[in-house]
Amino acid sequence: MNSLYLLALLPPEPVFSETWALKQEVHRLTGSRNAVRLPPHITLIPPLHQPDEFEARCTAALTGFVATQSAFEVGLRDFAWFGNRTLFVEVNEAAAIQTFHAALVAWCALHLPEVPREQRPFTPHLTLATRDLPTTQVPELRQLFAARSYAASFPVEALTLFRHNGQQWQPCATFELGLGLADHL
Repeated sequence: MNSLYLLALLPPEPVFSETWALKQEVHRLTGSRNAVRLPPHITLIPPLHQPDEFEARCTAALTGFVATQSAFEVGLRDFAWFGNRTLFVEVNEAAAIQTFHAALVAWCALHLPEVPREQRPFTPHLTLATRDLPTTQVPELRQLFAARSYAASFPVEALTLFRHNGQQWQPCATFELGLGLADHL
Protein backbone atom coordinates (compact mmCIF):
# COMPACT_ATOMS: atom_id res chain seq x y z
CA MET A 1 0.00 0.00 0.00
CA ASN A 2 1.12 3.59 -0.62
CA SER A 3 1.03 6.34 1.98
CA LEU A 4 1.45 10.08 1.71
CA TYR A 5 4.43 11.56 3.60
CA LEU A 6 5.60 15.10 4.38
CA LEU A 7 8.72 16.39 6.18
CA ALA A 8 8.43 19.68 8.04
CA LEU A 9 9.79 21.98 10.73
CA LEU A 10 7.35 22.74 13.55
CA PRO A 11 7.87 25.94 15.51
CA PRO A 12 8.04 25.54 19.31
CA GLU A 13 5.93 27.53 21.74
CA PRO A 14 4.97 30.36 21.81
CA VAL A 15 5.31 30.64 18.00
CA PHE A 16 3.33 27.43 17.52
CA SER A 17 0.28 28.78 19.40
CA GLU A 18 0.54 32.23 17.80
CA THR A 19 0.59 30.86 14.26
CA TRP A 20 -2.04 28.21 15.06
CA ALA A 21 -4.34 31.04 16.21
CA LEU A 22 -3.75 32.80 12.86
CA LYS A 23 -4.62 29.62 10.96
CA GLN A 24 -7.79 29.19 13.03
CA GLU A 25 -8.74 32.82 12.40
CA VAL A 26 -8.43 32.33 8.63
CA HIS A 27 -10.55 29.18 8.97
CA ARG A 28 -13.24 31.09 10.90
CA LEU A 29 -13.23 33.97 8.41
CA THR A 30 -13.22 31.94 5.20
CA GLY A 31 -14.18 28.36 6.01
CA SER A 32 -10.82 27.18 4.64
CA ARG A 33 -10.36 23.64 5.93
CA ASN A 34 -6.82 23.48 4.54
CA ALA A 35 -5.92 26.19 7.06
CA VAL A 36 -6.36 23.78 9.94
CA ARG A 37 -5.52 20.37 8.45
CA LEU A 38 -1.88 20.58 9.51
CA PRO A 39 -0.27 22.29 12.48
CA PRO A 40 1.85 25.36 11.75
CA HIS A 41 4.94 24.20 9.90
CA ILE A 42 7.56 24.97 7.28
CA THR A 43 7.59 22.27 4.61
CA LEU A 44 10.99 20.81 3.78
CA ILE A 45 9.87 17.92 1.57
CA PRO A 46 6.39 18.35 0.09
CA PRO A 47 3.84 15.54 0.19
CA LEU A 48 4.92 12.44 -1.70
CA HIS A 49 3.30 9.04 -2.20
CA GLN A 50 5.52 6.14 -1.24
CA PRO A 51 5.09 2.46 -0.37
CA ASP A 52 4.75 1.85 3.36
CA GLU A 53 8.29 0.38 3.44
CA PHE A 54 9.55 3.90 2.69
CA GLU A 55 8.91 4.96 6.28
CA ALA A 56 11.61 2.68 7.73
CA ARG A 57 14.15 3.75 5.05
CA CYS A 58 13.23 7.39 5.56
CA THR A 59 13.55 7.10 9.34
CA ALA A 60 17.01 5.56 9.02
CA ALA A 61 18.15 8.15 6.47
CA LEU A 62 16.82 11.10 8.46
CA THR A 63 18.40 9.76 11.65
CA GLY A 64 21.74 9.86 9.85
CA PHE A 65 21.08 13.30 8.41
CA VAL A 66 20.09 15.04 11.63
CA ALA A 67 23.17 13.63 13.37
CA THR A 68 25.23 15.81 11.01
CA GLN A 69 23.21 18.99 11.64
CA SER A 70 23.11 21.61 14.38
CA ALA A 71 20.21 23.75 15.55
CA PHE A 72 19.71 27.06 13.77
CA GLU A 73 17.42 30.07 14.06
CA VAL A 74 14.42 30.90 11.87
CA GLY A 75 12.84 34.33 11.77
CA LEU A 76 9.26 35.04 10.72
CA ARG A 77 8.03 38.44 9.61
CA ASP A 78 4.69 39.60 8.27
CA PHE A 79 2.48 38.02 5.61
CA ALA A 80 2.59 37.38 1.88
CA TRP A 81 0.77 35.47 -0.84
CA PHE A 82 1.51 32.99 -3.59
CA GLY A 83 -1.00 34.23 -6.17
CA ASN A 84 -4.53 34.24 -4.75
CA ARG A 85 -4.33 30.70 -3.42
CA THR A 86 -1.89 30.73 -0.51
CA LEU A 87 -1.55 33.10 2.44
CA PHE A 88 1.59 32.61 4.50
CA VAL A 89 3.92 34.04 7.12
CA GLU A 90 7.22 34.97 5.49
CA VAL A 91 10.51 33.49 6.63
CA ASN A 92 12.99 36.35 6.79
CA GLU A 93 16.77 36.04 6.94
CA ALA A 94 16.40 32.67 5.27
CA ALA A 95 20.09 31.88 4.68
CA ALA A 96 20.33 29.28 7.49
CA ILE A 97 17.19 27.40 6.45
CA GLN A 98 18.22 27.58 2.78
CA THR A 99 21.58 26.02 3.66
CA PHE A 100 19.88 23.38 5.81
CA HIS A 101 17.40 22.54 3.05
CA ALA A 102 20.19 22.23 0.46
CA ALA A 103 22.02 19.79 2.78
CA LEU A 104 18.79 17.79 3.26
CA VAL A 105 18.16 17.60 -0.50
CA ALA A 106 21.75 16.45 -1.11
CA TRP A 107 21.42 13.83 1.66
CA CYS A 108 18.15 12.55 0.20
CA ALA A 109 19.71 12.30 -3.27
CA LEU A 110 22.28 9.89 -1.80
CA HIS A 111 20.24 8.05 0.83
CA LEU A 112 16.59 8.40 -0.30
CA PRO A 113 16.69 8.61 -4.09
CA GLU A 114 12.94 7.97 -4.25
CA VAL A 115 12.38 11.50 -2.89
CA PRO A 116 11.89 13.57 -6.05
CA ARG A 117 13.87 16.75 -6.56
CA GLU A 118 11.67 19.82 -6.32
CA GLN A 119 11.20 21.59 -9.62
CA ARG A 120 10.45 24.94 -7.96
CA PRO A 121 12.99 26.90 -5.91
CA PHE A 122 12.72 26.35 -2.15
CA THR A 123 10.81 29.29 -0.67
CA PRO A 124 10.56 28.73 3.06
CA HIS A 125 7.24 29.92 4.48
CA LEU A 126 4.64 29.04 7.09
CA THR A 127 1.29 28.53 5.33
CA LEU A 128 -1.84 29.94 6.96
CA ALA A 129 -4.28 28.82 4.24
CA THR A 130 -4.09 27.40 0.75
CA ARG A 131 -6.07 25.98 -2.17
CA ASP A 132 -9.61 26.19 -0.76
CA LEU A 133 -9.75 29.92 -0.02
CA PRO A 134 -13.00 31.26 -1.51
CA THR A 135 -11.95 33.64 -4.30
CA THR A 136 -14.64 36.12 -3.28
CA GLN A 137 -13.05 36.46 0.17
CA VAL A 138 -9.43 36.82 -0.97
CA PRO A 139 -9.52 40.64 -1.48
CA GLU A 140 -10.81 41.19 2.08
CA LEU A 141 -8.31 38.70 3.49
CA ARG A 142 -5.47 40.42 1.59
CA GLN A 143 -6.52 43.77 3.03
CA LEU A 144 -6.82 42.38 6.56
CA PHE A 145 -3.34 40.81 6.56
CA ALA A 146 -1.68 43.71 4.71
CA ALA A 147 -2.68 45.93 7.63
CA ARG A 148 -1.09 43.58 10.18
CA SER A 149 2.41 42.84 11.26
CA TYR A 150 3.88 39.75 12.84
CA ALA A 151 7.40 38.96 13.93
CA ALA A 152 8.87 35.99 15.75
CA SER A 153 11.92 33.80 15.74
CA PHE A 154 12.60 30.33 17.02
CA PRO A 155 15.35 27.75 17.15
CA VAL A 156 14.98 24.79 14.80
CA GLU A 157 15.99 21.79 16.84
CA ALA A 158 14.00 18.99 15.17
CA LEU A 159 12.28 17.75 12.01
CA THR A 160 8.92 15.98 11.94
CA LEU A 161 7.89 13.29 9.48
CA PHE A 162 4.14 13.20 8.87
CA ARG A 163 2.06 10.41 7.31
CA HIS A 164 -1.47 10.94 6.04
CA ASN A 165 -3.81 8.30 7.45
CA GLY A 166 -6.51 8.87 4.85
CA GLN A 167 -8.29 11.44 7.02
CA GLN A 168 -5.57 13.69 8.41
CA TRP A 169 -1.85 14.20 8.80
CA GLN A 170 -0.27 12.42 11.76
CA PRO A 171 3.30 12.87 13.03
CA CYS A 172 5.06 9.52 12.81
CA ALA A 173 8.61 10.49 13.82
CA THR A 174 10.52 13.44 15.23
CA PHE A 175 14.25 13.82 14.65
CA GLU A 176 16.32 16.08 16.90
CA LEU A 177 19.19 17.85 15.20
CA GLY A 178 22.57 16.61 16.33
CA LEU A 179 21.01 13.70 18.25
CA GLY A 180 19.35 11.45 15.67
CA LEU A 181 15.92 9.92 16.24
CA ALA A 182 14.39 11.51 19.32
CA ASP A 183 10.91 10.12 19.32
CA HIS A 184 9.28 7.51 17.14
CA LEU A 185 5.59 8.10 17.76
